Amino acid sequence: MDLKEKVVFISGSSRGIGKAIACAFAQAGCHVILNARKAVDPEVVEQIEAYGGKVAVVLGDVSQAQDVQRMVKEALVAFGKVDILVNNAGITNDKLAIGMKPDDFTKVIDVNLTGTFMLSQAFLKKMYKQKAGVIINMASVIGLHGNVGQANYAASKAGVIGLTKSIAKEGALRNIRVNAIAPGMIASDMTAVLSDKVKANIMQEIPLHRFGNAQEIAQTALFLAANDYITGQVITVDGGMTI
Repeated sequence: MDLKEKVVFISGSSRGIGKAIACAFAQAGCHVILNARKAVDPEVVEQIEAYGGKVAVVLGDVSQAQDVQRMVKEALVAFGKVDILVNNAGITNDKLAIGMKPDDFTKVIDVNLTGTFMLSQAFLKKMYKQKAGVIINMASVIGLHGNVGQANYAASKAGVIGLTKSIAKEGALRNIRVNAIAPGMIASDMTAVLSDKVKANIMQEIPLHRFGNAQEIAQTALFLAANDYITGQVITVDGGMTI
């Protein structure tokens, strides 16, 4: 796929990995729709506009069905279509399973998995009519091998992987490709709170002995959007953690 002039919607794109993905697609010649629950810093909009593409901001919570329907309508009003959807919005709420309340579990599932489903479903209806489209879901290596204190997060990301493969099979009938990226330890707000000792221990488990960065995830998203013969795959970007 030639990415120039394509329209990409990126959930959770006001900072971190989502922002890096937005910048990468803008640099590739795409028009970008930014999303956050409450606000997007005007400086982020200006930075992306500097790459030459058009930018729209659509606010809303991906875990709320009414917000999702409104956001899709606003996106279509802004550009008339969406060619690429990147489901990046996600949260954590880490606790040992034995002390995890039902609400601790469902809140993570609601954003990470149900939100990914609802946004995908809403845009799929438009992509089916276009007979073309790309969806890129943000999974995690935690969804592949689990982690202590992250039963909710692991379940949500494992669900994203299953969702990706199922929708890929359905979407292929209409030339819609669906893939997932499973990041490992990426330098971000989520990992910044870890102590130096914890970070050092984690690095011992990474063959490349470093954390990844948001730009490396963004490069993978661009690759998956552009390659017309990849669908239903989960690409790990983890420095070798899952070897």
